Order: sequence, then structure tokens, then C-alpha cells
Amino acid sequence: MIFRVTMEEGRPVAAPNQQKYGEGNMLESVAEAFKAGGWPMWPILGCSVFGAAIAFERFAVISTASSVNKENLLHEINAYILQGNLDKAVAIVSQSKSPLTNIVRAGLVAAANNLGDEEVQTAMDAIALRESPRLEKNVSILSGIANMATLIGLLGTVIGMIGAFATVATVSASEKATVLAHNISEAMNCTAFGLIVAIPTLVAYIIFNSWSTHVIDDIHEVSVSTLNFILTHRDKLARRG
Repeated sequence: MIFRVTMEEGRPVAAPNQQKYGEGNMLESVAEAFKAGGWPMWPILGCSVFGAAIAFERFAVISTASSVNKENLLHEINAYILQGNLDKAVAIVSQSKSPLTNIVRAGLVAAANNLGDEEVQTAMDAIALRESPRLEKNVSILSGIANMATLIGLLGTVIGMIGAFATVATVSASEKATVLAHNISEAMNCTAFGLIVAIPTLVAYIIFNSWSTHVIDDIHEVSVSTLNFILTHRDKLARRG
């Protein structure tokens, strides 16, 4: 690396373009390592792009699903059920579109239409069966991508090692150690890049898997609580009807 120094009040000061040069040199090093890794680096790069796309998509879906405050929602719904005002309860859950509110809304609408207890439960279960898989969708793919990136990296390293030993057989004895060390160093780039992709992807899988499970548990809790509250207070709804 080249250092350019200027003097300011008798002290050496780094030139303004030194940092830019360092950043450019780092990018060049990454590009050289990528090129040295050979063709396996491209599928690993594809894994990183695919994994990032899934992570962003899952974040958008799960964060939207978890944006509803279940405690406040239950409090408002139960208050209107006690008043026998199902129309107002339906209006409350219709203000936001999320798996939780969709399931609760299905039960409230069924109750408002004077359907039986089993029909109310069936209506809520039907929406739950549709909404829950949407939260878990594609999360397991992140784990597969992490494993794939690691294995491709190892494959690239093995291929590189085979090539390294094959190359050593064609050079003089004095150059064998140097050539072997250089080729092995380049081959290890695949393993390093594969792990760089795999580790964040696996962390994303752990986070989204736990997050989606928590949201689904909340949905089941609110759904069961709302269903039991509706069935317990059907007499108030009947009197209002």
C-alpha cells in the first residue's frame, strides 16, 4: 500500500485520498480472491443473492403479521362482544390486514350471521389453515441455502486442491513448495466465501424461524381466546339480535 503524507503544523497528516485508496485496494483484493476461487464462486454468489432476497421478503411479511398488538385487540373485541355489538368488533379487526385479524374477523362474521358454534370454529380454522403456512413459507429455504453455500465452498476447495497437486507435478523441485502454497491459498478462497455467505444466512434462518413461530403462537392464542369468548357470551349477542 502507498502512503502519502503531508505536513500540518509540524505533524504528519494522511493525504485526503489515502482512505479512498485503501477502500479501493480492499475491493480489488476481494475481486482477486473471487476470481482466484474459480467457477464455484459464482453459485455461492447466487446463494447469497437468493438468500438475501428471501430474508428481505420474510422480514416484510412477518413484521407486518406481528405489528398487531394482541392485548389491545383482545381488550377492544371483548368489550364490544360484551356490549353485543359485533358490527363494531368486526370494524375494529377490519382496520388492519394481518393473519391474526383475518382469523378473528372470520369468527366474528360467522357469529354475526348467527351460525352455530361449530360453524364459527370452522370459519376461523379455515382462515388459520390458510394464513399460518404463509408465515412459515420459504423460511426453511434459508437453512438449505446456508448448507448449499458451505458445500459448494468445500467442493471448490477440493477441486482447487486437486488442481494444485496436479500443477506441482509439472514444476521443478525448487518451486514445488511455493507453487503448492499459492494454489492451496487460492483454493481456500472458496471455503472462506462459502462460510461468509452461509453464516449470515443461517443466522437469518434462526431469527425468522423463531419469529414466525412466535407470531403463529400468538395467532392461536388470540383465536382460541376470541372463540371461547364468543361462545361464552352468545346470549348477549342473541339478545341484541
